[in-house]
Amino acid sequence: MRISGGKARGIPLRVNSKNGVRPAIETTRERLFSSISSILPQIRALDLFAGSGAYGLEALSRGAAEITLVENHRKVFADLKVNLAAVLKSAKLEGPAGRLVNRNVMDFLKSKPDRPYDIIFIDPPYMEIDRLCPQIFDLIRQENFLTRNGRIILESPGEKVLQFTGWELTKTLGKEKRGSPVHRIYRPDQPLPAQ
Repeated sequence: MRISGGKARGIPLRVNSKNGVRPAIETTRERLFSSISSILPQIRALDLFAGSGAYGLEALSRGAAEITLVENHRKVFADLKVNLAAVLKSAKLEGPAGRLVNRNVMDFLKSKPDRPYDIIFIDPPYMEIDRLCPQIFDLIRQENFLTRNGRIILESPGEKVLQFTGWELTKTLGKEKRGSPVHRIYRPDQPLPAQ
């Protein structure tokens, strides 16, 4: 698996599936980033359940100003450090462009961010989507993790169409069929307060 576009294009990402990482499929990731390419330059992005860091690091390679990658698993986090260092070096970016957080996602979301994010990538364990995602979407709104015009991008199984109170599903990328991962893009159904 590798970065598919931008300054760090072609850089391989370390992924150890023995640690339970389900890497984002390169073709579906490429489709997503082609769709959002116009909004990536200079954004601030958050990658929850980061795993290999594929989403956040792809965003950084393609022009995001700053990314935060949150991963709880200790061994996966060690690989994530290596991946971030490789992308920063290849893209000739300084360390502050990428921030790593070795913490449980729910605990992280219960602490207020220093500044809100423009895009939040969420790629949770598929078996826990129904349990985790409603809480995650609630915390993002309550703790002001998203900018006024920000978006959440959720990877989930194609057959599982998810609706969350206070959020509008604006776009689906991929085929909504069993066994096929898709990206669903959400925005608040009411404008968030200006930050």
